[in-house]
Order: sequence, then C-alpha cells, then structure tokens
Amino acid sequence: MSVVVLISGRGSNLRALVEAGLPVAAVISNQASAAGLAYARERGLGTAVVGHAGYARRDAFDDALAAEIDRFRPRLVALAGFMRILTPAFVRRYEGRLLNIHPSLLPAFPGLHTHARALAAGVKVHGATVHFVTPELDHGPIVIQAAVPVLPGDAEDALAARVLAQEHRIYPQAVRWFLDGRLVLETGVVRVADPDARQSVLATE
Repeated sequence: MSVVVLISGRGSNLRALVEAGLPVAAVISNQASAAGLAYARERGLGTAVVGHAGYARRDAFDDALAAEIDRFRPRLVALAGFMRILTPAFVRRYEGRLLNIHPSLLPAFPGLHTHARALAAGVKVHGATVHFVTPELDHGPIVIQAAVPVLPGDAEDALAARVLAQEHRIYPQAVRWFLDGRLVLETGVVRVADPDARQSVLATE
C-alpha cells in the first residue's frame, strides 16, 4: 500500500506526506538537482531521476517515467510540485490513482502563477485543491480544498505562504483517505465514504 511521489523542486508537500506517517516508498524527479531528492535520501526512501531533457518526445519521457514508477508497484502516485504536463496515455495508465495538489481553489486559476492571478483578479478568498488527475490540466475531480482569505494589501509571497501551509494540511488528508479506501468517484464527483469526514472536505485557515 505504498505511494510514489513525483517532484521537480524543494518537495515541501513531499515532506508533509512523509511527516504525516504516510507510506511513501519512493520519490522520482525530472530534475537531478531537486532539493526534495536529498530529503528523500536522508529519510531512506527510494529515489530516481528521469530527466525530461533527455527525451525528444513527451510520450517517450512519460514511458520512461512510468517504468520507474512501476518498479515500486505503488497503490497511489502523488504529484507534488511536478512541473511537467503529462500525456493522456500516462494519465490513463494511472487513472483513479493519480492525485495532484494545486495552489488555487479549482476550477479558478488553473495552470501557473496562481497567486499573482488571484491578486490581480481581486478575489477575496484563495486556497488550494487536491484533485484526481485527468487529461485536462488542473480539471480533475476535486477531493478536498482549503480556503484562505486574501487580506488587504497582500503581497504574492505572503499569500503563497498561507496557501502552502494549507496544502501541507490537506494533501496528507487526501492521501490518507485514498489509502483507507474512502474516496469514491461517482460520475466525475468525489465522495468521501466516511460520514465523519464529510465536514472536512473544505478546510479553512
């Protein structure tokens, strides 16, 4: 019942998953310099690097990435700051067991630069979302969200820090629900099968 985590950088959400006691078996990155790999090695976790620059085609990279993932036979693949757009074939391969954490209240602000865009739009509430991955970028079924207020005079860095703190709360919760078999996908909507968890799918600061 293990988890493979994919990262591209510092791996702060990886740390949150490991420190929550979740069964992370391995960490894979497309960047050999990713700081999260050093953390994983310190914790005795399996690590691998699949550098995307070595592949001329996106599908070839995804095939190599899948081969590394499958060596660990994970029940779940968790994207944690993995900065690559995955092909539909890769997503289908792990359909129903591929989660992502995104720094906005989806469907608002998919893609990059979410905090700057939220400030520019003048929204009063921002946050983070854990969702199942589908071929459409940042549009998969939502598992859990956390909301934070946008404060008067907020700077991008300050808002990002408050959102990140919530990411570290909700990603371990979503992964734990998945591993416990509590996440049920019904016509594109996620239901948490534990009545006690129903009130926890929207976390607030």
